[in-house]
Amino acid sequence: MKFKDLLSQEEKALFKESIGKVKPIVQDKVRHERKSTPKKNNANTLTTQQGAEFYFSDEFEPDLNHQGPMKYVKDGTDSFEAKNLRRGVYLPDLILDLHGLTQEHAKREIAALLKACHKEHARCVCIVHGIGNRVLKTKVPHWLVQHPDVLAFHQAPLEYGGDGALLVLIDIKDKY
Repeated sequence: MKFKDLLSQEEKALFKESIGKVKPIVQDKVRHERKSTPKKNNANTLTTQQGAEFYFSDEFEPDLNHQGPMKYVKDGTDSFEAKNLRRGVYLPDLILDLHGLTQEHAKREIAALLKACHKEHARCVCIVHGIGNRVLKTKVPHWLVQHPDVLAFHQAPLEYGGDGALLVLIDIKDKY
């Protein structure tokens, strides 16, 4: 049973009398074409990709210690900084998880992270690369050594990923 059937004839007449003369609304919809605008994010992606290609080479093989935990200290930086990373003196401001990414995508994400460190004034970051087939586990330290803003890195403590993560100390400059 519909709502209009619930009203009696007297109620319907009373309603029409109280409303008065009514004329129906004409539907005149106008459909506007959507203009496709170039995405602002494309320019940022290009600069990040160019930065990744500029800093990170897959052919570069740094002389890193393969015995014990993965660690690196840039020339001119106090070697005590790696110990501070290991001991948890520096807490990561940003965390990047690379699980499931390809090498190229991971390289771009690391470049974007290092750029974001300057914007966010993040001095320490955690990069979780995982263990898996050891592809990213071996490539990520090689890429980080090449970047001029990376002061040091050390294998992360267990609470941040242990053997499958690195804590990275960044040199913050006001260039971005």
